[in-house]
Amino acid sequence: MVRSMAAYGIRQEEIARCLGLRSPKTLRRHFREELDRAATEANAQVAQSLYRQATSGKKTAATIFWLKTRALWRESPAIEPPPVEIPPFVVMTYADEDQKDDEAA
Repeated sequence: MVRSMAAYGIRQEEIARCLGLRSPKTLRRHFREELDRAATEANAQVAQSLYRQATSGKKTAATIFWLKTRALWRESPAIEPPPVEIPPFVVMTYADEDQKDDEAA
């Protein structure tokens, strides 16, 4: 029970309380090995399960997760073309036709 609870990430204070122990110190004195090994064993089991899913070819998300975390694969951002500078656009308005002819000449 101690090993399972520690593997699930339950705090030692809470485990001690569930077992009717007065303090986490008493828990550690009697269950040191279980507390030390529980998290590592749980992580190993989860890693084994993930590895099986990733290598089965059936779980795409597991494969992607494995490659990103273990093989350090990263998604590269899409390459955007550099911005094109737009030349200024000038609009000329004329009050009458005489000004238009003077400008053109």
